[in-house]
Amino acid sequence: MTDVTAAGPQPGGFNLATFGGDLGALLKRGDIALAVGVLTILVVLILPLPPLLLDMSLAISIILSVLILMTALFIHTPLEFSAFPTVLLIATMLRLALNVASTRLILAHGHEGTGAAGHVIEAFGNFVMGGNFVIGIIVFAILVIVNFVVITKGSGRIAEVAARFHLDAMPGKQMAIDADLSAGLIDEHEARKRRKTLEDESGFFGAMDGASKFVRGDAIAGLLVVFINIIGGMIIGIVQQGLPFAEAVRTYTLLTVGDGLVTQVPALIVSTAAGLLVSKAGVTGAADKAMMAQLSGYPKALGMSGVVMIAMAMLPGIPMLPFLLLGGGATALAYITDRRQKAVVADAATAAAADKALPADEPIGSALKIDDLKIELGYALLPLVNAKDGSDRLTEQIKALRRSLAIEMGFVMPAVRILDNVQLDANTYIIKVKEVGAGTGRIWPGQFMVMDPAGAQVNLPGNHTTEPTFGLPATWVDVAQKEEASLKNYTVVDAATVLSTHLTELLKANMSELLSYGEVQKLMKELPKEQSDLVKDIVPGLITVSGIQRVLQILLGERVSVRDLSTILEGVADALSFTRNPIMIAEHVRVRLARQICAQHSNPAGYVPLIALSAKWEQNFAESIVGTGDDRSLAMQPSRLSEFITLVRERFEDAARQGEAPVLVTSPGIRPFVRGIVERFRAQTSVLSQSEIHPRVRLKTVGSI
Repeated sequence: MTDVTAAGPQPGGFNLATFGGDLGALLKRGDIALAVGVLTILVVLILPLPPLLLDMSLAISIILSVLILMTALFIHTPLEFSAFPTVLLIATMLRLALNVASTRLILAHGHEGTGAAGHVIEAFGNFVMGGNFVIGIIVFAILVIVNFVVITKGSGRIAEVAARFHLDAMPGKQMAIDADLSAGLIDEHEARKRRKTLEDESGFFGAMDGASKFVRGDAIAGLLVVFINIIGGMIIGIVQQGLPFAEAVRTYTLLTVGDGLVTQVPALIVSTAAGLLVSKAGVTGAADKAMMAQLSGYPKALGMSGVVMIAMAMLPGIPMLPFLLLGGGATALAYITDRRQKAVVADAATAAAADKALPADEPIGSALKIDDLKIELGYALLPLVNAKDGSDRLTEQIKALRRSLAIEMGFVMPAVRILDNVQLDANTYIIKVKEVGAGTGRIWPGQFMVMDPAGAQVNLPGNHTTEPTFGLPATWVDVAQKEEASLKNYTVVDAATVLSTHLTELLKANMSELLSYGEVQKLMKELPKEQSDLVKDIVPGLITVSGIQRVLQILLGERVSVRDLSTILEGVADALSFTRNPIMIAEHVRVRLARQICAQHSNPAGYVPLIALSAKWEQNFAESIVGTGDDRSLAMQPSRLSEFITLVRERFEDAARQGEAPVLVTSPGIRPFVRGIVERFRAQTSVLSQSEIHPRVRLKTVGSI
């Protein structure tokens, strides 16, 4: 006799070892095993199942339902059993498949005796009926009513309400996470973890709302199967098989009740597990600990329960022993719990008396705190901070904005707090600087703002409006018209970009106010050791930290970056030898930053376009300056100022039509005063002195005043 396993692979033959190894490797894969299991359930719906396999399958159904119940009892949070809807569907399909298989056996072989559908169904029928089929039917009906009317209906309602309320609360929870992240209370990892938990909870409760319908449908199917088995079995047994009426009633009733019980008991267990799971929302910890901690947490309730039980024991006709035992036990437990709680309170009071670290006015101090930057959104703008695909997330754009401004301007902007405001119109937002409104606008999430680069009105159907940042004509169009707008060379931006652009311009305009004393200290502490020695030489002997803060604020007020803090401090140290006026110190520092300032205003062609101030106006400004030293001020006639403003507007508008964005160049002595006039009507126009023009910079004069 040849040993097949030792002979090795045979050409064109069957190798048992190879087949067994492949089958074992196949079954070790969980996805393949699950697919095979589901296909097996579907096959059982079609093909007949022998009684022996039916007994084994019914046992699997029972132990699976018990496992589901125990898991629901011992988990700490519902998300730990997030696969429950899938497990519930598979368990329901398994019971329905076994119902079909047992029905086939009952109708086909029920005339052969009560063991025709396997010994499990026979045992359940005999045990419950006890020889009386009326008792069996009544017990089965009660189980179905309990499952269908009480447990299934209640758990389904809880799942539906939980899903609805959780989805309604998601925007507020998302905004709370983003607010904590912007305020620095949590880091990005914790924020990402909380968002993932919110998404998982949303999907879980939504799935549980639908999964509860499986249990309800399973209960209805059980009732129909029982009706079919009894009526159909009796017709087949009496008409086709010739059984006496009494024997047919006894046989098919026993089989039907046994079949109903062996499927309804697992269904009842799984329904209980579903009810436990959906009702566990808001409770952390295993079910036994949570229930005992809350039920025994009120000694007065326990004591009153014990008194009621003892009073009932005294009623005539009531058995005294069980009521006295229960009443005495509840009273004793109430006494023990009360003493334990008092001891905990006393320990807490002792610890509180010993700990004096918390100041009494902490709540008032926290209430007085204001936000440096805040964005308030109408309710229709909530998708800007809740988009799941990440393509329109305002928070991400603000992070990128803060990072780019830190690189461009030299200090980290304060965190931006985002919150909803139900008092605003649905599509309105307000940007506040230090709790004061700095800008507002209206945007439409899901649509795109289209603008003509030439400043004309867009020729597309949509909501015609004004761009909130620069006041240009714009139109909000649907997604379907985005491609057409791009083909017409229009500028197309989404809602989040419109808001972040508005925020960017407001930040640059208010940058000097946002540079705090603490931020200046932080910037100086992060300087290299060589520069920190320079700080020690001038602070606080020659200038205070607030004085340096004022100089930096003057520079930021004209959008000059303070990133090169080392050069700025060197310029401050030089200027302190002849002035203490922050404005004059800033003027001296600007000369040190000539290369940076010129590079900032260079156009793509590599030159700085400029409009020069004529000698006539240079003389007019010089003659209008009154006072000496640090007390100088401008006292020009209003008519002259009006004429100067008109000329500046005309020259810069002419340059803009030529595609240039020039700077206004003056002599060093009058530059601060000219800038003080220009910034009132053209805040974005830069005014440079001749000493701030770097020798190696290419210049192009595009006009003169």
